[in-house]
Amino acid sequence: MYNNQKPDPADLPTTSRLLRSTAIAVGVAATLLVTVVLPAEYAVDPTGMGRLLGLTDMGTVKMATLREAEQEATAATASAAVLTARAPRAPDAAVPARVQATAPVETVRAPKTEETTLTLAPGQGVEIKAKMRKGASVTYVWVTDGPKLNFDTHGDGTGISYHGYGKGSESRSEGVLTAAFDGSHGWFWRNRAGKPVTVTLKVTGDFDGLKRLV
Repeated sequence: MYNNQKPDPADLPTTSRLLRSTAIAVGVAATLLVTVVLPAEYAVDPTGMGRLLGLTDMGTVKMATLREAEQEATAATASAAVLTARAPRAPDAAVPARVQATAPVETVRAPKTEETTLTLAPGQGVEIKAKMRKGASVTYVWVTDGPKLNFDTHGDGTGISYHGYGKGSESRSEGVLTAAFDGSHGWFWRNRAGKPVTVTLKVTGDFDGLKRLV
């Protein structure tokens, strides 16, 4: 004989209560989505609450940085394809091993300094890179005339389309950049300030020279 006690029907939630609880939960989730998640992640602010809470600016920077990374990755892939096509051929097997083993002695190069100034129109993107050997380092500092620029510090080389060192939105940045591989390493800026912005870059160390790519 079973001794299970059946619940009192009066203690069970009614269908209307369940539907009301579900509707409340859906409403809370939708409110958070519209007022918090969309402004902070995608800069979409249909209610205006994201702007009041300071979340829309955060979403704008995130989306702008994501677009810059996608554009730069596409450009870097095309550049890597060109570099790969121009790569030197492997030594001919017919050449004596003694000749193949001969290589110039690597010398220590004296540090050099270069400085360049650029003015970016609203919405314009500019890229400056330097040829560097693996392990070579440079110190750098770049500063604008006031407004912030979206930036992406990265490198590319044979077989490597994109290697990031850092990105964000600043009016000034400085530090040491050490090449993770032989290739081109440098900076990409995009002006989202709504007016022309001038940026000055100064680089000192072991590199072959600054070159504007975009």
